[in-house]
Amino acid sequence: MIRGEMKVEPVVLEGAHVRLEPLLRTHLAGLCEAGLAEELWRWIPLPVRTAEDMGAYLDLALQEQASGVSLPFAQIEKATGRVMGSTRYMNIEKTHHRVEIGCTWIGPEWQRTAVNTEAKYLLLRHAFETLGSMRVELKTDSMNARSRAAILRIGAKEEGTFRNHMITSTGRVRHTVYFSVVDSEWPEVKARLESRPKG
Repeated sequence: MIRGEMKVEPVVLEGAHVRLEPLLRTHLAGLCEAGLAEELWRWIPLPVRTAEDMGAYLDLALQEQASGVSLPFAQIEKATGRVMGSTRYMNIEKTHHRVEIGCTWIGPEWQRTAVNTEAKYLLLRHAFETLGSMRVELKTDSMNARSRAAILRIGAKEEGTFRNHMITSTGRVRHTVYFSVVDSEWPEVKARLESRPKG
């Protein structure tokens, strides 16, 4: 079967707790309010510590969107309209029907809630059921045990480790663990996510 290129365009994805809306410069103040806690950026190669850093982070996301390799979202708390964090499709390969879900963070107030799982569900569902993705990738620092466990709980398969993958801002050499969900696995992963408590 010959597949045409994926058409990846800004979209609003809405669940019970979270609304993912296209990231805009107008989200900057909310991103700063939610996202300048130092622990959020512990495992990120280039941390965000100031409002200026967050502005640069947002600008880079929008530049990547303009070039067609990313589609960034603000994560909005539906009940209050507050910005909780950000996530994106990145490393978009339209020809090969592949996207990565990454650059994901939520403020400390919303961690260990249903928000992250629901956001991943919305992104996976859109990737497989609307975009026609064959593969969705996720990756994390090999030392980030909490993130690795969370990705496995979603139902992604661990594929291996890219050794000496990145140099972080501290000079530490990061090894990166890759995970994926492929289209044939999506029905099972979807059922698993939909059966989880919605609290």
